[in-house]
Amino acid sequence: MDSPDPDGVLAEQLLRLTRRLHRLQRRQLEPLGITPAQARLLRTVAACERPPRMADLAQRLEVVPRAVTSLVDGLEEAGRVRRVPDPESRRVVRIELTEAGREALRAMRSARRGAVEEILAPLTAEQRSTLGGLLSTLVDTPGRFTETAPPPEESG
Repeated sequence: MDSPDPDGVLAEQLLRLTRRLHRLQRRQLEPLGITPAQARLLRTVAACERPPRMADLAQRLEVVPRAVTSLVDGLEEAGRVRRVPDPESRRVVRIELTEAGREALRAMRSARRGAVEEILAPLTAEQRSTLGGLLSTLVDTPGRFTETAPPPEESG
């Protein structure tokens, strides 16, 4: 009988943890009336120095422009974003957060903290610190991967 592959076991554990975090976050976003994909778009708009164009959002989110259009439509209908003309080119439309969008971001941060707290609850402060250091090493190592937006799994 083959002995377990430690890296394979670790990979499976990471995938299961990621799925669990996403489920918890989705459950906490539901009362806000925000889907994970809308949450991702709101965070992306908020991270931009100036209101982005739809094409910029599609590129940052690594989705087709049509997907961004439907997300923006839903968020605009909820009053969380608005389309505004570009001051330099009337043909260009930019997406900016409204006050309701900023409030949604605050609520989303709280939901995310709640989801993470639920997952990390069994860990001591020392274990959390160790885990944070290990994750930082994996995420911040040059050449590993670069990420301009949350992972695609959140777009579900």
